[in-house]
Amino acid sequence: MADHLYELLSSHLPRADANANLAQDSTTMQYLNRLPTLTLQALQSTEPQSLSQSTHSTTLSLQALSNRSHKSFITSADSLSNLQLSIPRLKRQAQELRDGMPKLDEEAVQFSSKYSRAAENVTLEQRKKVMRLARNVDRISDILELPTLLSTAVSSAAASSGNTGTSSSTTYSSALDLYAHIKRLQTLYPDSPLVRDVGVQAEDAMKDMTSNLITALRTQNLRLAAAMRTVGWLRRVAPELDTVQNDGGNGGSALGALFLICRLANLVSTLEALDPLKELADQESQRRTQILDQKSGAGSWADGHQTEKYLKRYIEIFREQSFAIVSLYKNIFTLDQSESDTAISGVRGINARIKSAQFSQADRKPDSFQCLPPALATFPTHLVQLLTDTLRTYLPNIRDKTARESLLTQVLYCAASLGRLGGDFSMILTDLDDADEEDVEDISYEWEEVMQKHRALAGRLEQLTGTNTSPSGSSKGTLQATLPAAA
Repeated sequence: MADHLYELLSSHLPRADANANLAQDSTTMQYLNRLPTLTLQALQSTEPQSLSQSTHSTTLSLQALSNRSHKSFITSADSLSNLQLSIPRLKRQAQELRDGMPKLDEEAVQFSSKYSRAAENVTLEQRKKVMRLARNVDRISDILELPTLLSTAVSSAAASSGNTGTSSSTTYSSALDLYAHIKRLQTLYPDSPLVRDVGVQAEDAMKDMTSNLITALRTQNLRLAAAMRTVGWLRRVAPELDTVQNDGGNGGSALGALFLICRLANLVSTLEALDPLKELADQESQRRTQILDQKSGAGSWADGHQTEKYLKRYIEIFREQSFAIVSLYKNIFTLDQSESDTAISGVRGINARIKSAQFSQADRKPDSFQCLPPALATFPTHLVQLLTDTLRTYLPNIRDKTARESLLTQVLYCAASLGRLGGDFSMILTDLDDADEEDVEDISYEWEEVMQKHRALAGRLEQLTGTNTSPSGSSKGTLQATLPAAA
């Protein structure tokens, strides 16, 4: 029915609507199906009004819609106009994507095989190392700063050691703690090149610290507390110096020998401060030699005042410094009983060593297996040798008997001072080989007189104190107890 009505009305419809297919227009189909249900009166009276009202309502709705959504309409129109170009482009890109899928799949398989964890992978290991380095960069920077901190601590301690001992003690302790931390790192990570380089730099800083500590042992007026601290630091910095030199146990430690060498260098430098007086004494020695060469007689020589000043000051410094050196050594370095006995017997046997030195060196056969004696056993011998050489050279310049006895008394006090530590050399002046014969007789005779006077003085002091002694008591034990106090 609707088809027939549509054919009747198609001549009255617009050309576009007339050519349209009715089956595709559901709205027109519904309306044509509705028309046969209306009466003729309704078609003539109410239907035109209803259509006019619907048209007006639809027009208002379209106007409101166009006012409200005109931007969307414009955008849709533009997109619709570009749709003809977008669809071919989309088709082309889809084709390219489809063609690229095999290559993408091949690359994915290659990546999976390359970075697989099933086997050892160098690339993954390098990446892990880089990531680990990034996480631990703060710790690594702290490790790299350790040599700089150590060098700064050593330099600060060396700079402050001349001012106060407390600050240098704290700084050296901090430096040793840093060095111990670096050694622990070397133990924990022995194969790390970074830790190895840090350890090398730390060793250089420790060498500087060792040099500074050895220099500190040569300073003037070294006290026991400062010496013990310095030796303690050296034992921590260079423990190899504290090892026994010989397997027999009588060789002592190299650190003790180093201590004695440093203090001997200080003694020599202190005695070198007397060079102006020594030059005047040398001039007097030259004048005395010229007088003796001219055979004008020894009795015409009445000079020697400058030599007396030089020897007096020399013996004072020697007495003070030699006693301080040996005393510091005994207080710092604990000796074994065997080593102590060896040292005492070696020091007290100075006279026997001097007499045995008269034999030719060629008559002695060197023993390569002989153990070296302790440093303390030979050190006083060297000290006494310095004193005897000086006395042998300059004592003949002094002709005043009172001045000579005063100097010999001073030497006796020096011998007694060392005798308190087991190094009495009161019999050393009995052998002055290089002096003139007359000088030897005078010096030996005067030395015997000085010894007798002091033995008598010691005997009287013992009687006053009520001490029972042997009539022929040795001067060594008596003088060790009385002469240092009198000095």
